[in-house]
Amino acid sequence: MAAWAAGILALLVVLPLAARRGFDDLLATHWNALGEPDGSLPLWAVVLVPVVIWVVLVTSAVFWRAARRWRGVVLVSCGVLLAGEQVSIVRANLYHADWRDADSVTVGAVVTVVAAVAAGLVGVLVNGRPASPLSRGQGSRMDIPAGERRVWLASTENPWLYLLSAATGVGALAALLIGLGDPAEPMWLVTVPFLFASVSVLACSSVRVRVTERGMDVAFGPLGWPVRRWDAADIEWARAENRTPAQVGGWGYRLSGLGTTVMLRSGACLVIRAKGKDFAVSVDDAERGAALLNSLAGARAGRP
Repeated sequence: MAAWAAGILALLVVLPLAARRGFDDLLATHWNALGEPDGSLPLWAVVLVPVVIWVVLVTSAVFWRAARRWRGVVLVSCGVLLAGEQVSIVRANLYHADWRDADSVTVGAVVTVVAAVAAGLVGVLVNGRPASPLSRGQGSRMDIPAGERRVWLASTENPWLYLLSAATGVGALAALLIGLGDPAEPMWLVTVPFLFASVSVLACSSVRVRVTERGMDVAFGPLGWPVRRWDAADIEWARAENRTPAQVGGWGYRLSGLGTTVMLRSGACLVIRAKGKDFAVSVDDAERGAALLNSLAGARAGRP
């Protein structure tokens, strides 16, 4: 879902900017019942308005708990709708010196609405499928001889998220260069969201997990920052559990009914519960990490 959100965002910005020399500074954005243009907006607003709507939708789908169950349906349907509208507006205004001469968008609007409804229905069918059962209960423990210290290290990265971060970074740079060429256009309104998306995706493209006597550290991104830490005494249990992107809502840093999951690849995840909240990260050799963490956590908290 992260790739879908970034892809729609890129289309909303790149499409009108790429075709900006094919029409006037004002673009027709509203048509009457007869298919004649009767309203217009400047190019920067044509870019900014759908971008703001899309960012609000994505943010709400990620952080609003009540919307998480249907976020896939909402994002797919609304993404198709916004993208279709942007394509129709650009096509209608292309090669017209005056926005009043823009072509009709009736056919494009009908196709867009039908496609958005169809995408929503597909999303409802997919969303209705039950998730595969997950393992429950505490994981195993590791026997640690007296006097020994053990450390577990693991790392995972997702090349596709690296590519997505680079693509949004290029979009931010392109918007910045366009703004420098024409200071009258507030392109920073486009540059900032793209730059934020690029940095955020890059931070979630790789993780390094370390389990020591103190607890567990999870470092994000190629620079190993930011870092989340859990003290061993605060960890109630740890276990290995198979999870898929469909179960947690996509790739990257996900919030769902299963708690927080750092999903970089489908398969085994190291899952811990600390202070009543679940956290999972997809790494190799998760069973060994969970076993060591259970032993260290139990010893630190004085549990038998």
